[in-house]
Formats: sequence, C-alpha cells, structure tokens
Amino acid sequence: MDARAIDHATLHVPADGLADARSFYGDALGFELEGVERYRSGETPFFDVRLTPDHLLHLWPTEEFTEPDGTGYDHLALIVEQGIDEIEAALADAGIDVERRLENPLGATGRAPAVYVRDPFGYRVELKQPVEE
Repeated sequence: MDARAIDHATLHVPADGLADARSFYGDALGFELEGVERYRSGETPFFDVRLTPDHLLHLWPTEEFTEPDGTGYDHLALIVEQGIDEIEAALADAGIDVERRLENPLGATGRAPAVYVRDPFGYRVELKQPVEE
C-alpha cells in the first residue's frame, strides 16, 4: 500500500464546542469551518475545519468529551505559509498565547521553526513555517 497523504483527522470536542471551534480555528487561525449546517441538522455527527484544499480536521462534539491529559494524543502539526515571526505576530493579534517556540523541530518535511498553542479543548496545535530548501 502506498499512502499519498492524510485525508483527515478526527478530534472529539465538548458537545457545546462549535462556538469555541469557530472562534479558535476560524476567527483566530483563519481556517474555514464546513459542514456546520449538516451537523446542526443531524445529518452528520461532526463538522469540519478545512486545513488545506485536500485536508480536513473533523471535530466531533460529544457529551463524553474528556480534555487531553498528555498521556495519549500529543498534538496536531500544521505547516503554514508564514514565517515564524509572522505566525507569532498573528497569534498575538488574535490573543492566543504561545506555549512554546522551537527553532528546529523535525517533521515530515524536515526541520523548521514552530510554535505550539492550545486550542479551546486542550489539544496542542503546532504551527510550523515551511522548511527552507
């Protein structure tokens, strides 16, 4: 089997997490939320954050949500088009605290600076500048 890309990842969020998801992923980070009307109508049990034209993050609201405690899932890493200083400035403008900045973490495409933030549900999100060639 030859994998080409990750199509989507699914994260559980609190049952009332739609507004927080829109505020963080949509308003602060600038991603589009999709499938909200399908979710509200009961057609699907989740809604989506469009990360790229080919990649989604399914957010699955549930009454059984438990905030991550660091013993399982650790973080979602996203390569963004901006440089690290621009990323940090955008986060500051959005009122999002940076937990940590690393100058050279290794990822699938190589090493590049990254910052780590928490979403409203306790998940760590790594925002990484593109690897310089």
